[in-house]
Amino acid sequence: MKPIARRAFLKHAAGSAAALAAWQIVPRHVLGQGQTPPSEKINIAGIGIGGQGGSDIRQLASENIVALCDVDQRRAAGLLKTFPQAKPYQDYRKMLDEMKEIDAVVVGTPDHMHAFASMEAIRRGKHVYCEKPLTHSVWEARQVAAAARDKKLATQMGNQGQASTETRLLCEYVWSGIIGPVHEAHIWTDRPSQGLFNEYWP
Repeated sequence: MKPIARRAFLKHAAGSAAALAAWQIVPRHVLGQGQTPPSEKINIAGIGIGGQGGSDIRQLASENIVALCDVDQRRAAGLLKTFPQAKPYQDYRKMLDEMKEIDAVVVGTPDHMHAFASMEAIRRGKHVYCEKPLTHSVWEARQVAAAARDKKLATQMGNQGQASTETRLLCEYVWSGIIGPVHEAHIWTDRPSQGLFNEYWP
């Protein structure tokens, strides 16, 4: 079985079998034991890198970080120093138009820009990882999802915290009825900007 590079797998996972067949990748042992050859790395760009987006990009340092975009270049300065090879931008639309080699983007802008930046990347055929919340409304979410399906792109929203063992176990307790009918749930957060709320079930 021929080795499949991460780039090729990403394209295959997004439904592009033809693109997968086109990739001819040198096995990593040919270029050096333990080394990932450049052809197996994904070209990633960051949109909104001063806060959580910067943290996300740092976790992807083993890939090719080719471009970094933030309107506040002073706040982004630390990450720009960490990845000096990445081309800096202040307008993500210009970045996406100029940097044809980008495979995927990480969107970590303020919440109100998530859907717009994600959609612009998707329209240009880029895979997207976007911090939560993905959109401001259900309508926006449906538009982003439809565009990603149409382009056959891999997308992910940063809600992996909700996939923890503890959260899944709690859901199973409620769904199974083992704790009886749930009439009220109190939910809180240590992040005031995300709001405090209660939800009720009839």
